[in-house]
Formats: sequence, C-alpha cells, structure tokens
Amino acid sequence: MQKERTIGTTTLKTPYIGMGTWAIGGGTWWGENDDALSIRTIEEAIDRGIVWFDTAPVYGIGHSENVVGKAIKQNRSRILLSTKCGLEWDHETPCFHKVMEGRNVYRDLSAAAIRKNLEDSLRRLQTDYIDIYYTHWQTPDFSLYPLEETMDALLQLKKEGKIRAIGASNVTAKIIEKYCSLGQLDVIQEKYSLLDTHIADELLPVCQKHHVSIQAYSPLEQGLLTGKVTQDTVLSPTDVRNKNKFWAQKSRLHILNVLQKLTPYTEKYSCSLSNLIIYLTAASLPDLHVLCGARKPEQIIDNVKTLSLNLEEADLSEMSQLFEQLRNSIR
Repeated sequence: MQKERTIGTTTLKTPYIGMGTWAIGGGTWWGENDDALSIRTIEEAIDRGIVWFDTAPVYGIGHSENVVGKAIKQNRSRILLSTKCGLEWDHETPCFHKVMEGRNVYRDLSAAAIRKNLEDSLRRLQTDYIDIYYTHWQTPDFSLYPLEETMDALLQLKKEGKIRAIGASNVTAKIIEKYCSLGQLDVIQEKYSLLDTHIADELLPVCQKHHVSIQAYSPLEQGLLTGKVTQDTVLSPTDVRNKNKFWAQKSRLHILNVLQKLTPYTEKYSCSLSNLIIYLTAASLPDLHVLCGARKPEQIIDNVKTLSLNLEEADLSEMSQLFEQLRNSIR
C-alpha cells in the first residue's frame, strides 16, 4: 500500500496517517489534559515522520490551537497544518450550533467571519499561513450564508497566500458538487471507520469525479476498535460515547467477537490491533487519509508503526470480509 498520498490536486503530500488534536483541547468532552505532555506528543510525532496535524478553534474553545502553536513553532516548515472556520462563540448568529464548554456556539460562514476566524487561528497557532483550511460545519440554510460567498472568501485567502488548500467537513454530495462548481475543493474531512462506511457510497463517487481527497476521522470509533475495551467496560453517564451506537452492549458484543478473530494477524505481523485497524481503514478507500488522535507519546509511537506494515493481499481480503459481515450483522 502506498505510504505517501497527495491532497487533492495540490502539490501537498503526506503519509496517510495524520494526527488529530481535538482531545488535547481538554474540557468537558475529554477531561483534564496535560499541556506539556501534549506538546511532547506532537514533537514525538514530528520526529517520527507524521506530517499532517489537524485542529480547530472550537476544540477546547481555542485551547487546542494554542497548544499546537507552541508545539510546532520550531518545526513549522516540516509539517502540514489544518484548522477550521465557521463556528463562533464571540457573537450570536441566526444559526445556533450547540453549547460547548459552557459557551453558546453558532455557525457563521460569512466572508467576514471566515477572515476573522483565520486571523484568530493564525495568532493562536503562531504562524502566518494554514496549509489546509476547512469549513467545519456547513450552513443548513444557504440563503443565510450563500456558498458563493463562502467559497469566494476561501479563494481570496488562498490568493493572498494565507491558506494553501481548501477543505470542507460534514458535507453531502450535493454540497461537494456546489463547492466544486465555484472553485477547487481539495479535501473533505468526514467520520469513517470499518464500522461506519456510509461515505463510501454517498461521497466517494463525487470526490473521485472532482479529484477531492478524503480525510477520515474517528477510525478507531472512539477507542472501541483498539482492543482495550471489553464487554464489561462501563462508561460514565456523561461520556460522549454513550451516543455512539456501536458502543451499545448488543453491537459491542458482535464487534469484540470479530476483533478476537484478528489475533492471528496481529501475531503474524507483530503489530497492535490499532495498527491493523488503521491499516485496513487506509486500504479500504482509494488514497484515504486517516486522522488518529493522540494525547501521549506512546500512542503516537504505536500509530506510526502502522506505516511500516505491508499486509498480504489474501490477509487484507479476509479481514475486509470479516468487517463486511460484521457491518451486516449490526445494522
């Protein structure tokens, strides 16, 4: 499997594994976080060849970007950095998103908001450009913030050299088509795992048509596919994973049974279950980029081992069939 992959039609190239930094924002979603440890984790990732780092202003209400900025300051030219726009907590808009960290967060993809979001991110990240700039959540009513205005603002920022590539997250095929009719969309970021493959049918065809890359987040289903979860694992009532249907007891039983069947492969390739799952995920769609979160150096060290794997086609096929059967059993 090809280790390095291009982003859209750009000249930007990266190993297929990137590092997500939502968790290092801490807060009510992720709990207390050790910033010094997060910085060491990012530095470890850079030293081990991870190139793409993804964050967003709303992760920890600016905290993730601040931590990332400190961690990459001495290595900015060695990495690709993505962040996002479109979610506001400084002012109210007609489009309420949700309450995050005790703040009312609103969607705003107007030209003025996009530029303000970018300038704020540049300051927190201690850089003067962003490699990949995503619209985080789309406007449910495009009469409020026309996509033409949004894309025009992004193209202008690219012309000014403040961003190098344009991305969009949480989109539909129709929205991708509209973006591409207005200019080059380089990449989308969507939830995707070996359990949740809906974008393969819904979004992949239009992305291939317009040469738009896909970056998958939550490939390990919030830790469920790491092998560290058991049927007896109990989540606190406030844990966000209670909303994940795959964590439900009935589904979890089927999933854990399949994961046990992968033991001969982890032994054969001398790898962790996470390595195996990340590799299978990256191989499941053409040129897929896989975003893996980490808060500790040992997590990064393990993730990077995936890049040295080279699974035999027969094994890859057998494991892919196992997950296809699993998906059919838990629908």
